[in-house]
Amino acid sequence: MTAYTVTVTVRLKHGVLDPEAETTRRSLERLGFDLEALRSADRFEIDLEAEDPEAAEQRVDEMAERLLANPTIHDYDVEVDER
Repeated sequence: MTAYTVTVTVRLKHGVLDPEAETTRRSLERLGFDLEALRSADRFEIDLEAEDPEAAEQRVDEMAERLLANPTIHDYDVEVDER
């Protein structure tokens, strides 16, 4: 078994209202920053042991599908790094 840190980034799909990002975008613009768009995201770092990177990704993919993300409104990315 090998130790991995798997990072899952969960964000709302394009077109889904993101009030947190909208509030932050307006605040940044009031501070003088010019930007086209802003999206918020949640990031989870999961330490686990698995046979190989593919097995680690598969386990975390299941975690994301079952709990970390709502597939109806969220997209997510998984990144696997060996510890």
